[in-house]
Amino acid sequence: MTETTDFTLAELAICAAAEAWRGGGEVLATGIGPVPRLAAGLAKLTFAPEILMTDGEAFLVEEPVPLGPRNGDRPRPSGWMPYHRVFDATWCGRRHAMVTPVQLDRWGQANIAALGPELDRPKVQLLGVRGFPGNSISHRNSMFLPAHSPRAFVAGEVDVVASVGFSDRRWPRGVAKLPVDIGIVVTDLCVMDFNGPDHAARVVSLHPGVRFAQVQKATGFPLLEADTCTTTPVPDAEQLAIIRRLDPTGIRASVIKGNPPGVRRAA
Repeated sequence: MTETTDFTLAELAICAAAEAWRGGGEVLATGIGPVPRLAAGLAKLTFAPEILMTDGEAFLVEEPVPLGPRNGDRPRPSGWMPYHRVFDATWCGRRHAMVTPVQLDRWGQANIAALGPELDRPKVQLLGVRGFPGNSISHRNSMFLPAHSPRAFVAGEVDVVASVGFSDRRWPRGVAKLPVDIGIVVTDLCVMDFNGPDHAARVVSLHPGVRFAQVQKATGFPLLEADTCTTTPVPDAEQLAIIRRLDPTGIRASVIKGNPPGVRRAA
């Protein structure tokens, strides 16, 4: 593998996010949004050929479907995967999704529904909870947040708990709490997980040029720095070639504001 310095922060994040599926076995990989979707495709084509991917409609594919216009090209299906079979994989835990919430809190609870303390009159109406509740109690979930700030990583609880986390507060009385499995959280600053003591959030790698203090300042709750915290590995030439083939029109460039380079100067 050949290392290169000519890559963007979005491409670095794609490579970091792909690691979510390493060693996870034969599961349905679902990437919600450009970076997670490209990350799943990169994992499929490099170190995780066993993961299952769909064409987004009704079929399984061995070759990830590129982003953007298809120009008449039709994906070559390898199996049948209509919507009800997606649910079959979801409910039995054989799925690993990477989602893009708007807010995340110290308990791993995520929000894509609305912003503001009054749910009947939200300041900003978003998507609603969608499939987050069922996904969060049924299978492993990782996350990508493109702008690491206290507005995204909130000081208290997220405004709407669309995706359950490790808090007991929202579980109905008399209902046994189901296990929650959160993989990694990739941002424009670092890679995190919730594998600290009592599921505390911790930083497991810092993107090139980023210091832990910067990440903590951009986070509304206390973080731990993992004992094994490293610098996020930079993409190699093979990874970049795959990313650029899967995103020929450069949609990834619009994900992180300004499309900054992957290596930034330390503050």
